[in-house]
Amino acid sequence: MPETRAKLAELDPVWARITREAEEAIREEPLLGGLIHSSVLHHPSLERALAYRISAKLASHEMSEQILREICDEAYASEPELANAARADIAAVYDRDAACHRFLQPVLYFKGFFALQAHRVSHWLWKQGRRDLAYFFQMRLSELFAIDIHPNARIGKGIMMDHAHAIVVGETAVVGDNVSMLHSVTLGGTGKEEEDRHPKIGDGVLIGAGAKVLGNIKVGHCSRIAAGSVVLHEVPPCTTVAGVPAKIVGEAGCAQPSMNMDQILRG
Repeated sequence: MPETRAKLAELDPVWARITREAEEAIREEPLLGGLIHSSVLHHPSLERALAYRISAKLASHEMSEQILREICDEAYASEPELANAARADIAAVYDRDAACHRFLQPVLYFKGFFALQAHRVSHWLWKQGRRDLAYFFQMRLSELFAIDIHPNARIGKGIMMDHAHAIVVGETAVVGDNVSMLHSVTLGGTGKEEEDRHPKIGDGVLIGAGAKVLGNIKVGHCSRIAAGSVVLHEVPPCTTVAGVPAKIVGEAGCAQPSMNMDQILRG
């Protein structure tokens, strides 16, 4: 067993840590043994565990868990980057969310993480031309988690959706890597045109709770959007914007706002 653990830790340190924490959690709370075994310890890899968790959550009388499991397994086998992005997301949540104390927590409990991984599968379906199935995933995410992300939206890795309730991401939105956004964020359009109409969020951006970013505008790398702001114009890199409508109120205050998570306006 020690040799197996050592090899696993070398090959996939994120999954090794999750399985170790899962065993610790069962010792601390045996009543969760069934959930943790079926969700984590029963599976040989993070990919298989994610496929199980997504299919178990999204299943309904309209679409069986078995069919959804096969779809997710196919997606992870076809595009390994899906699970690599999930690993980055787990690390991001652990690093930035003060309420997260184990890698295990997002996999078991955090709806923002669930929704993001299910969206990654729906985006894979969209790129495969299987758009009705992609829309089914979007519908179930909205029904279950109150998070509405269009399957065509492109979202990077290392993403944290804190609390995540009422997040909306439009069809042509693009979100870079290492972005943090809080609940009630909207990345929306401003009209009925079917062309490129949603925001483009750069790497390392922090988007505060309730912020609305509307239209085909760029939000520069490592910028901050204050809670409750309505952003209608381009945001330069490394700046802070606030207000309705949002205006530049200063610099970002640090090199990586999304990781620092400081939402206080000073000066």
